[in-house]
Amino acid sequence: MSRLFVDKRDVIDLPDIAAVKQALWAQWIETPSWAYGNSGTRFKVFAQKGVPRTPEEKIEDAATVNRFTGVARSVALHIPWDRVDDYGALARHAEDLGVKIGAINTNVFQDDDYKLGSVTNPDPGIRRKATGHLLEAISIMDATGSRDLKLWFSDGLNYPGQDDLRDRQDRLAAALRETYDRLGDGQRILLEYKLFEPAFYATDVPDWGTAYAHCAELGPKATVCIDTGHHAPGTNIEVIVAFLLRRKKLGAFDFNSRFYADDDLMAGAADPFQLFRIMYEIVRGEALDPGYGISFMLDQCHNIEPKIPAVIRSVLNVQEATAKALLVDRDALHAAQRGGDVLGANAVLMDAFNTDVRPLLAELRTEMGLDPDPVAAYHRSGYQQRIETGRADGRQAGWGA
Repeated sequence: MSRLFVDKRDVIDLPDIAAVKQALWAQWIETPSWAYGNSGTRFKVFAQKGVPRTPEEKIEDAATVNRFTGVARSVALHIPWDRVDDYGALARHAEDLGVKIGAINTNVFQDDDYKLGSVTNPDPGIRRKATGHLLEAISIMDATGSRDLKLWFSDGLNYPGQDDLRDRQDRLAAALRETYDRLGDGQRILLEYKLFEPAFYATDVPDWGTAYAHCAELGPKATVCIDTGHHAPGTNIEVIVAFLLRRKKLGAFDFNSRFYADDDLMAGAADPFQLFRIMYEIVRGEALDPGYGISFMLDQCHNIEPKIPAVIRSVLNVQEATAKALLVDRDALHAAQRGGDVLGANAVLMDAFNTDVRPLLAELRTEMGLDPDPVAAYHRSGYQQRIETGRADGRQAGWGA
């Protein structure tokens, strides 16, 4: 055990600080290409200066986040928003900038054909089109070296009786099976779920149980992605994390925050205690190391705040929650739990959560050769001014581009 000064009066016992730093140094956070493009609400997309015009420029921004944080080592792509002629060249471009291509995200929700659903649509021709797009995405994975195929379906119903609920599950299972069978060695499916939106009556993959059931039926290459914003208010997400870890079916997170129903705010902005609790279950499950296979991705659209600083801030929020989770005195916690010491057990968690880990992370960044304050360092770098000047011409990337 080590001792960390919280202020001039108090010290608390902590796990070995060197081990904590080592775990934080190895942490791998993935940022999404779409976070760097223009985005907005259902009513308006808001343009910002310096927004990327091409997938290559999105990757340059993602690499900039990695340069200042040291842990944002991959960038997820979204097809067709990031479509290029040569995906191998795009992957080499990323590697030249010090990042890798992460998950390939599919899009079966923006075409007019998908008004009544994609892979669950009652029209077999539209189902064929949607499944073909999923297979195309695996070809892109082959070309970029990506491990993860990320699937989110907006499919659902607005009215009772609109379609047969059981038939739609059968159609979904058939599309997933065909997609799963196309996966190569080392590739996997990440199946995301969402409580609602855009369907108001019934969503075809509405919760973690539905996603888990389909993944369990498919096999070991199918895992669940937990989007932290896709739950009803009050949902205990760490219980879901613990269950999926126990069943070895947790493949990824989409980190973000939401206050009511949407989910595109910075990770840790709405409820940092929830993020800490989630990360503690990851630490307790020995699943933080990148070798375990969980992808810790941000899934955010920064509509009114500057995009790159917002992504950096989100990475820092995840790091802080992780550091606090690593500082939990697990021996003391387990002892209190076994002894039925309700208040003592809760106090162990609260002591870790209330610890100011920013000095520890600043020290770690210095040891990594980084500026201890990544946001300030970004503002001093002049990168924002350069991209605002250099990207003044052309069509900015955004929803649908």
